Amino acid sequence: MEKLINLQLLEKLYNKNCTSNKGFKYAYGTAGFRYNADVLNTVMFTTGILSVLRSIYLQNKTIGIMITASHNPPQDNGVKIVEPMGEMLDQSWESIATDLANSASNSYNDFITYLNHLIKDKGIDLIDTSNGIGSVIVGRDSRESGPRLLETVLDAVYCFQHDSTERVSKILDAGILTTPQLHYLVYKTNVAKTLEKNEIGIGCYFDDFTRAWLDLCELYGFSTEHLKFALTIDAANGVGGFQMEKMISLLFTSCKTTVDGGNSTNISIVNNDWQKPNLLNNKCGADYVKTNQCLPNGVVSNSKFSTGGENTQKLNCSFDGDADRVIFYYQDNENKSSFHLLDGDRISTLFAKFFQHLLKESGLLDASDNDIKVGVVQTAYANGNSTKYITEVLKMDVSCTPTGVKHLHHEAVEKYDIGIYFEANGHGTIVFSEKIKSLVNNSMSNGNKALKTIEIFTRLINRTVGDAISDMLGVLAVLCILNLTPQDWYNEYSDLPNKLIKVVVPDRTVFKTTNAERQLVSPAGLQGKIDELVSSYGADSRSFVRASGTEDAVRVYAESSTKEMAESLAEKVGQLVSNCCGE
Repeated sequence: MEKLINLQLLEKLYNKNCTSNKGFKYAYGTAGFRYNADVLNTVMFTTGILSVLRSIYLQNKTIGIMITASHNPPQDNGVKIVEPMGEMLDQSWESIATDLANSASNSYNDFITYLNHLIKDKGIDLIDTSNGIGSVIVGRDSRESGPRLLETVLDAVYCFQHDSTERVSKILDAGILTTPQLHYLVYKTNVAKTLEKNEIGIGCYFDDFTRAWLDLCELYGFSTEHLKFALTIDAANGVGGFQMEKMISLLFTSCKTTVDGGNSTNISIVNNDWQKPNLLNNKCGADYVKTNQCLPNGVVSNSKFSTGGENTQKLNCSFDGDADRVIFYYQDNENKSSFHLLDGDRISTLFAKFFQHLLKESGLLDASDNDIKVGVVQTAYANGNSTKYITEVLKMDVSCTPTGVKHLHHEAVEKYDIGIYFEANGHGTIVFSEKIKSLVNNSMSNGNKALKTIEIFTRLINRTVGDAISDMLGVLAVLCILNLTPQDWYNEYSDLPNKLIKVVVPDRTVFKTTNAERQLVSPAGLQGKIDELVSSYGADSRSFVRASGTEDAVRVYAESSTKEMAESLAEKVGQLVSNCCGE
């Protein structure tokens, strides 16, 4: 290991970065490491080390590091690793990230011991550097702790040296950007096989998605400046607003746009104080709107928007802090009961309806040997009526996976040629197989409009990860093409009333599930009692229990035909859980 890692510098920078939180126990999950920013120096350092090793292990493919805590409050931060094609870290390496961080949290000797074990176990050659020396792109959101944590990541990468003066691992500091932009930049860098800043930069993100949007405008004869509804974007006082302004300058060149909440021809951005980190996700953003079922700060009610003497439909959307989630909504008047949420479930059903329409119009389904598989991937938290709408109205396949975007993405990629997945919180995307891309490209010579539309959508949707900006453009395009108002979209089906509660338990690990987390196998006998209780609430009722990933508690979700019944069912299932634990 001495050939590529400067051990003297490694120990010096370990002492600088990893001694303030001795003994803290870390865990790498779907969102990477995410904690209060004060305890993150150690994992920033070990994540930097691990990312370079991962890059060398993958024959010098570029790896991404994103410093963000998404929808968490301003005092938190986090870090996650991005794989070469923009995917989340390979699941088998999540435990390695955890173990490396915890060894560093214990002592320098434990850290070096585990580091040597990792390098030997994975066969990572740090002597012969002819096959690569590591390549990393790092980005961050707008949190106040970001610059300090970035410095720690850079310290880790700088440990990879031939000697005390020559840094060998390549690193690009991409600056402040959204999480999806970082994922996309990593993907494009590996496709281009270069990390030269003047060749691949964040400009590729804007170029690619702008071109796709403008191609749709040309194909269908609508313009960005004359959408059929006014759009207000709640940027959660995060980096999404900063980046959306850049996109607007390209998409809305003749549109009078405002960023202070004032009226515009068809778009405005509110909660865009990204340079004031204390305002991040404060009474705004996708998680706030979804949880509280109300308008965020800065967004006014009324589903109609007056412009030029005409009434235009009004639609709102909210990003989260790092712009990898988006949800839509509108409110008819000041009465909160008129608030209508268009969450991830409804985004999934909108796209499902759209691609079903396109495939029928394209003629691709007419050839039996094409065998095109299209479907929606959900978790147990998806509203039951959304599932029923997809399977019974659209006659489309639905898969259910455990909670976590990595599970949904994997299922969509492995099972479908067009795989649509969105968690209810608005995090999701659409994946297109190489098979469907080939079928479309080989058939486009006949001038079929639906085929061209599918081809454009393969470029408009961020293939790597859920992306608030890209997904927002996709939704706007579908509404325009299908000539749907926000009300039309909302009225496709009615949500079943539901309730989610938390029950504190002595040990969450005893709650083990199967069937995509919808049934308990442990504690013994509890699932039978839940089934018996649910059956007494009617055919539209269901409930499940799953352990929290971060605290000794379980989440109890319940649905039923009325709000009162859903709340009652959740409460009684929660009591069953408490009784089982002897509470």
